[in-house]
Amino acid sequence: MWFFFLIPGKTAKRAAVSCLVLLTTTVSAAPGLEAGKHTISLHEAVTRTIEHNPHLRAFDYQLKAQEGRVMQAGRAPSPELSLELEDVLGTGAHRGMDSAQTTLSIGWVLEHGIRQRHIDAARAGSSLFSVEADIKQLDAAAETARRYLVSLAYQARRVNADKTVQLAEETTDTVRKRVKAGKTPEAELSRALAELARRKLQREDIEHELLSANRRLAAQWGETTPDFARVEGDIISRPHLTSFETLKSRVQQNPEFARLLSDQRLKKAELQLAQAQNRASWQVNAGVRHIASSNDMAFVTGITIPFGKHARNPGRIAEASADLEKTNLHEKAMQIYIETTLYVMYEKLQHALHVIDALRDEIIPPLEQALSETRRAYNLGRYSYLELRSVQAELLDAHNALIESSVDARRSIIEIERLTGVSIAQATSNP
Repeated sequence: MWFFFLIPGKTAKRAAVSCLVLLTTTVSAAPGLEAGKHTISLHEAVTRTIEHNPHLRAFDYQLKAQEGRVMQAGRAPSPELSLELEDVLGTGAHRGMDSAQTTLSIGWVLEHGIRQRHIDAARAGSSLFSVEADIKQLDAAAETARRYLVSLAYQARRVNADKTVQLAEETTDTVRKRVKAGKTPEAELSRALAELARRKLQREDIEHELLSANRRLAAQWGETTPDFARVEGDIISRPHLTSFETLKSRVQQNPEFARLLSDQRLKKAELQLAQAQNRASWQVNAGVRHIASSNDMAFVTGITIPFGKHARNPGRIAEASADLEKTNLHEKAMQIYIETTLYVMYEKLQHALHVIDALRDEIIPPLEQALSETRRAYNLGRYSYLELRSVQAELLDAHNALIESSVDARRSIIEIERLTGVSIAQATSNP
């Protein structure tokens, strides 16, 4: 049985972790796989990916960098300390330092709310980074599910290849007996032996592909040597599906929409910051003055007002406004794209399931019956080796087609769940 579903949740590292999880019943180990070695489930594979994937761990530092930006945005401009000397080193009464006036003052900028706008923009950027982290984790989980499916498919192909080799061996033994009895030409045994050799080569090829697939799967969590020999699952089982209309109604749960909403908040904060910076900041200062000639002290204060046009940031405001409008339009375009892609993927899935049903219920059973009858007729000398080989090939092709259609169906399920962010399949047993 197969369960495909998406789980939004939290991890200790960051909030809102989304991952594809596939729970499967355990099936017996494929012949030739080393007994006793670790068997991995997709749940375990996804968990390892989220915790140890090198690309996800590298993104942690980008999040920390953004946290630093938020911290920096909240810091006020440092006050400026100013020291001025007047009426010194001149002529007459102002020679030397006798008439010096020393002014020590401190000045600071009046921000007019600009600091809060910086904080808002930095926080909006953090929100966008958080959504990006969720999407990266979901992408990594989906890629793990794809690679897991490849390993599972090669396991099924290997089981099928073992059955093919066994069938070729049985056929070779039958032909050999007929040759010894003088009922069949020696050439048929040669053909049967050649067919057996071809089937063994095909099985060996699948074994190498399975080892490579397991290595690529383990690479998702940063390992170069897999600690498992097989993955769990029955690829032939047929799931019950959620209806297309139900999926369409949940399109808004796609994580890309969360990214757009966060981007909208960021663009709005940037627009407000540009508007706040449109007016030049004033600077005030205050301090004390020492008059050397009379040894008196006096309090001084002042204000600095920049000259120029009142609107100092029109280009930046226009840019931020356009960026905000562009983001709003992207949301509509994204919805159209997702709904269209969802429909295409769902139709592809429906076709794959139809092929599975036809192969399993209408094609394979009569071919198995035909093979049984053809083998019996061959043993009686009524059919030739060519006729026996033809029926065997048709049955083997049907079994291979069943596996490939099942792989196509599972792949479509993974992509649809990645697209919608919701589960579309429930378990069902083989009839």
